[in-house]
Amino acid sequence: MAKKFPIHPAHPERVCWGCDKYCPAGSLQCGNGSGRTQHPAEVLGDDWYLHGDWGLDIEDTPPDGGAGKR
Repeated sequence: MAKKFPIHPAHPERVCWGCDKYCPAGSLQCGNGSGRTQHPAEVLGDDWYLHGDWGLDIEDTPPDGGAGKR
């Protein structure tokens, strides 16, 4: 079973999202190209999971858990 894909990771820029290994950005293990794969939130915005059929079983919750921005 694959790891559960995080909807709103705290620091997506620190991880490569190209496979189920989720390697640190500076230590890629899969050989999937020479650079890290960005998290969809980095490319499409915080509501990325609402647009398109991602096949994820998730609830529609805001990235801050509903607490609002301060």
